[in-house]
Amino acid sequence: MKISGFTIVRNAVKNDYPVVEAIRSILPVVDEMIVSIDRGEDNSEDLIKSIVSDKIKIVYSEWDMSLKEGGQVYALETNKAKAHASPGSDWLFYIQADEVVHEKYHAAILAAANKYKDDTRVEGFLFGYLHFYGTYDYVGDSRSWYNYEIRMIRNNKNISSYKDAQSFRRGNEKLNVVQIDVLMYHYGWVKSPKQMMDKHKEIVKYYHEEGKVVEYFKNAADVFDFDQFDSIKKFTGTHPSVMQERIANKNWHVELDENKKRFSFKDRLLF
Repeated sequence: MKISGFTIVRNAVKNDYPVVEAIRSILPVVDEMIVSIDRGEDNSEDLIKSIVSDKIKIVYSEWDMSLKEGGQVYALETNKAKAHASPGSDWLFYIQADEVVHEKYHAAILAAANKYKDDTRVEGFLFGYLHFYGTYDYVGDSRSWYNYEIRMIRNNKNISSYKDAQSFRRGNEKLNVVQIDVLMYHYGWVKSPKQMMDKHKEIVKYYHEEGKVVEYFKNAADVFDFDQFDSIKKFTGTHPSVMQERIANKNWHVELDENKKRFSFKDRLLF
């Protein structure tokens, strides 16, 4: 059995993505790791080259920033990276630049890949999610966060990235997937208030024309208000080992009140 990992990278340094940790977190379960880089506006290329592994295969791409509708440039670049995977791979493991897999799940991922390798009815695996918010100490626990996404797919040219690379489809059809007992740790909302606002301003550019972006942030503060959550709770588990250095170097403090809940009546009942 062979597994190819793949990811896309642009402005990882500028936006402080934990992409090195993301890649390192799945290296033990993949046979090769495709990293598609747009040189963008920083030295993301050097960041990736700092990872010591003969599994990493760097390819280059130039993102078409005119593709604004629904963030479709993300899906296009994901499909381009996917196309570089070895034809002999059975499974393709996709990870985004702000996602990390805990090492405690490596065995479960490999077990599922082996179990269903020859069962062609299974086209992918559904991962659960933990969404960290503000700091490494809180996770979102409301219905506004997505709970599951497809992150491993069969090596099939008819399967492609969906919308803004949120998931995968076969044409317009949903895949036949198996949910496995694995959680993806999502750190996209863990940054200093200043860094979070800078990232927010950057990401909106992938969805809207420049004029709308300027108008959107015309009266925005310089820092992000993390008090906008609807519901969070304390995280009581352990973080992946590859994240320990980053967590130790955290240089900001955000105090959040997990007792605050901001729901509509319907969402409060469902919660």
